Amino acid sequence: MNGEFRAQFDADVAFANGGGLRAEGFRLDIPGQTITDEDLAALFVRHLGLLMVAEVRIANTGTYLDTPAHRYADGSDLAGVGLDRLVDLPALVVRLPTGAEALVDAGVALVGIDSVNIDDMSPAAGGTRPAHSTLLAAGVPIVEHLTGLDQLPPDGFRFTAAPPKVAGMGTFPVRAYARID
Repeated sequence: MNGEFRAQFDADVAFANGGGLRAEGFRLDIPGQTITDEDLAALFVRHLGLLMVAEVRIANTGTYLDTPAHRYADGSDLAGVGLDRLVDLPALVVRLPTGAEALVDAGVALVGIDSVNIDDMSPAAGGTRPAHSTLLAAGVPIVEHLTGLDQLPPDGFRFTAAPPKVAGMGTFPVRAYARID
């Protein structure tokens, strides 16, 4: 990590004078690597300048899986990606920047990253998503926002990140884990 931290979450806001607000997949810079839901809710309200807030419910979307349907209308969705691409995969940690093309050429089944997004989402990137485009076009699912990768050995472990089998959805939170051999 480079000292910059960001949370991605869903939020439901109820106002004291009626009405509400819903945010899905909202991203907000946070002061450290972790934050409680209560502190995140307070930061969310303060940054948006909301007034007369009665309640904020936070749902941390956490680690999630993107399938080809996340980027391509004709791509495989959650129901179309087989468990052989998601469960008990032999894994290794790549600690140096590696291009998406090299990963596709190496025949990877899945790519995971300890960042909110595998692509640069800054304004300077202009909305391009080259890693998503390359990997998902090749049918390689992406797991984003992983934690604890620094605790894994370079190789000798297996990785699992299986979402529910839902037709028509291209991305979904997962409970991802590694099992050291």
